Amino acid sequence: MGSNYPTNWTARENKLFEDALAVYDMDTPDRWHNVARAVGNKTAEEVKCHYQKLVDDIYNIEAGLVPLPKYKSYRGNGGRQ
Repeated sequence: MGSNYPTNWTARENKLFEDALAVYDMDTPDRWHNVARAVGNKTAEEVKCHYQKLVDDIYNIEAGLVPLPKYKSYRGNGGRQ
């Protein structure tokens, strides 16, 4: 999977992608072709690459390689700090 595929995915495409992953599991024949068809304007190779990037991101988060965002802490005073 190379980097010669577009990496810009709209929010709608991501939602269609996520929904398709729920329908077409790992045991589905031609999974990536089905997912691509559900997204509408991506190739099987593009959706497979997008999936692998998602898996890599999850692995990195779970391995502690991605710093957690700094959230403001609230002290139970009606949302004021």
